[in-house]
Amino acid sequence: MLRCPDPSCAAAVGQDMINSLADDEDKEKYGRYLCRSYIEDNRKTKWCPAPGCEYAVEFVMGSGSYDVNCNCSYGFCWNCTEEAHRPVDCATVSKWILKNSAESENMNWILANSKPCPKCKRPIEKNQGCMHITCTPPCKFEFCWLCLGPWSEHGERTGGFYACNRYESARQEGAYDESERRREMAKNSLERYTHYYERWAANQSSRQKALGDLQSLQNDKLEKLSDIQSQPESQLKFIIEAWLQIVECRRVLKWTYAYGFYLPEHEHAKRQFFEYLQGEAESGLERLHQCAEKELQIYLDAECPSKDFNDFRTKLAGLTSVTRNYFENLVRALETGLNDVGPSTSHGTCSKSATSKSLGGKSKSGKNRASSTSSKSGGSSRGGDDSNIWTCDQCTYANPRSARACQACDRQHR
Repeated sequence: MLRCPDPSCAAAVGQDMINSLADDEDKEKYGRYLCRSYIEDNRKTKWCPAPGCEYAVEFVMGSGSYDVNCNCSYGFCWNCTEEAHRPVDCATVSKWILKNSAESENMNWILANSKPCPKCKRPIEKNQGCMHITCTPPCKFEFCWLCLGPWSEHGERTGGFYACNRYESARQEGAYDESERRREMAKNSLERYTHYYERWAANQSSRQKALGDLQSLQNDKLEKLSDIQSQPESQLKFIIEAWLQIVECRRVLKWTYAYGFYLPEHEHAKRQFFEYLQGEAESGLERLHQCAEKELQIYLDAECPSKDFNDFRTKLAGLTSVTRNYFENLVRALETGLNDVGPSTSHGTCSKSATSKSLGGKSKSGKNRASSTSSKSGGSSRGGDDSNIWTCDQCTYANPRSARACQACDRQHR
């Protein structure tokens, strides 16, 4: 878009003129700005948002997903440029990131865990000890933690150091109902947010560690394993694939906690089914991670080729395939809003008309088929009648009693 600086001249200054007239420094600067102009004016290209990355990414239309991966190995969402976040939509990610950085949770913590000094109004936290509180200097006001009255009016007659008769009688009359109700609501809200945030952050940390382990494996451990087991590195790609799957699954699992936080409380059936699926995903991923980390170490520490290395190859490749299929189907189920779950009953369980779909296998119609009941917790424990299911010895998948082979790994039921 450069033009001749003479106001009376409308000649365009192109790259050929820059190359013939400018010095090397200006040529490099012009090339840099020309590239940036092309990237930023093109709707199909964007700069990679990873810190320090100088790559630009071109988006291929019709891929069905906004997740893209840069050559620097950073994955991000083309739509919002945040890190890749399937199965959560961009609006939910925006709300979650804002909530994590907002002051609202600090205020909730203060409201739930502190009380204002009756004299100077500064918030005070009590984490142990008796009910006799002394405010910090310069205030130094002494008061009762329960009723907030002056401590000079308290003693054995009011219940001693660990109780307050005035507070109990006033509470029975309803004097503290509103403030206590607000504090209890804030505490419940904070505990719920903390539950989801801690698990979101834990999976993020696990993913970062897995990336570091993958890098270490590629740099030196794979070569070492190749020498010990007398196997060419090309035959050890199944280990790299397993670790790449672990990294991807940690990312998906991390964002399922943001999904769960915003799942409406009143949709009991969906919440129970979601928690069951999440628990099964965690269990499957832990099995894969355990095999790729702990069992692999046995062969790295060996002094000679191991006879059962091929069995390890089969096991790890099988776990990688099963985990990949489960997580792909989990993502699709959450992206469709768990629409296959029917309305709730009075106890918040799935109705008989709702068919819980297992994410490990497919029915003849191409849709996932039911396998087990949902649990109330985020763990892998199963609720309901266990007599209607059997658990696979190889992958621990819960199958319906009528199935003769595991719907996840095809192992025959004994």
